[in-house]
Amino acid sequence: MTKKKRIVIALGGNALGNTLPEQMAAVKITARAIVDLIEEDCEVVVAHGNGPQVGMVNNAMIALTHEEPEQPNTPLSVCVAMSQAYIGYDLQNALREELLNRNITDIPVATMITQVRVDENDPAFKTPTKPIGKFLTKEQADEMAAKYNYIMKEDAGRGYRRVVSSPKPQEIVEIGTIRTMVDSGDLVIACGGGGIPVVRQGNHLRGASAVIDKDFASSLLAKELDADFLIILTAVEKVAINYGKPDEKWLDSITIEEAKQYMSEGHFAPGSMLPKVQAAVEFAESAPERQALITLLEKAKDGILGKTGTRISQT
Repeated sequence: MTKKKRIVIALGGNALGNTLPEQMAAVKITARAIVDLIEEDCEVVVAHGNGPQVGMVNNAMIALTHEEPEQPNTPLSVCVAMSQAYIGYDLQNALREELLNRNITDIPVATMITQVRVDENDPAFKTPTKPIGKFLTKEQADEMAAKYNYIMKEDAGRGYRRVVSSPKPQEIVEIGTIRTMVDSGDLVIACGGGGIPVVRQGNHLRGASAVIDKDFASSLLAKELDADFLIILTAVEKVAINYGKPDEKWLDSITIEEAKQYMSEGHFAPGSMLPKVQAAVEFAESAPERQALITLLEKAKDGILGKTGTRISQT
């Protein structure tokens, strides 16, 4: 019996939509692409981002404190947990429906609410850069900073937003349970939004005011599950160097060393493609034969079959 390829998929925001109605529609398309891979005899684990969703939850919790002053403010880590649950709810139901539509009845689907440990001494905590939530006026921003001790920054002339830290993931707390579920044949959704950021204090896990990059968390998850492939889904079919310039070049298959050279030359934008390539390289160099693929959601199947996407490997 041929061993199935084990794949961890990192879904970007375009796979989930920005509002509840958009998400309900988007996950149906996402589910079809994922089940396509299962029909190609792949064993799939799903991770996803939560940028718009965690901002929406955070805004709702802030609105609640305005309506009910006695209501304490909701920590960002709890907002991440909420976003994991409601994204997982829609996603697992869409996946289950798509599996049944194709007469695949032996693959249970489940969402694991996942905590990811970060280092409380990570330099990222001293330089918050990740904007979340809605745009505010200067007066509103000052009020939020005074009331909740938030760090507020002006964002490209559009207003002020809260910025939070984005530390690197160090440990997936529930990895044992995730591994058991995957090994038993479950289709698992885990590390949503990069995971709920926590720091360890003895036996206690304390939520951290941060948002973990979902691509780095997905890379760690793929390594821990001994996956064959990490697929990072984004808004373009392939990675490019000299992007948007006359000598723009789309990349098909590159080595880890080539990827590192392109990164050092500044070809990838820090807030966009750079973390995706960094996460892909981290996974691909972690063991022989491991490969990472960056491509569009609807091209995931073709990417695994070697027809498209940018593939990063050791050779």
